[in-house]
Amino acid sequence: MNVVDFVLHLDKHLAELTADYGTLTYALLFVTVFCETGLVVTPFLPGDSLLFAAGAVSALGSLHVAGVWSVLLAAAVLGDNTNYWIGRKIGARLAANSRIVKPAHLERTHRFFERYGRSAIILARFVPIVRTFTPFVAGLGRMTYRVYLPYDILGGLLWVSFFVFGGYFFGNVPWVKGHFHIVILAIIVLSLIPMVVEFVRYRRTAGAE
Repeated sequence: MNVVDFVLHLDKHLAELTADYGTLTYALLFVTVFCETGLVVTPFLPGDSLLFAAGAVSALGSLHVAGVWSVLLAAAVLGDNTNYWIGRKIGARLAANSRIVKPAHLERTHRFFERYGRSAIILARFVPIVRTFTPFVAGLGRMTYRVYLPYDILGGLLWVSFFVFGGYFFGNVPWVKGHFHIVILAIIVLSLIPMVVEFVRYRRTAGAE
């Protein structure tokens, strides 16, 4: 199956998968979101669009929306935390054995996440690809875990709730169903806005200092 076609027509493909595999679809949803958020090498997997499509399919009765929401929230939080700890463990080794990544680099990254990491962790949830790398870099920069965790959970809660329930309530509106690929592209574009705004604010603050 063509990856682009799969992403742009998730509503159809997910409905077919649910019809073919039933409750195993929950496992598929969990694995996909876990890998998309938890493994640096798989940022290309569908995230926002998959959540929206899962909510839309749930509204048809093929899946239970509470079950979908719970499974996807667990996958998002566990994936991010796995990514964080991979980055944290690798970071120490890179600093010790690499000429490129030096302790000073990690220290600057640490200071950035201690200062701006709270908003970055939440906003990154809504930005494809950035969502995959942010927890890894937060771990690499040794962001304090007790600070990281609550904001990561909050970000996951907002992200999953927004897209799953957005799909549940609006995914089967006739215009949305007829133009699902446009909706998905719009979601991806809109997801980039918060991070762009935050980046501009950061650059202005850094320049002023």
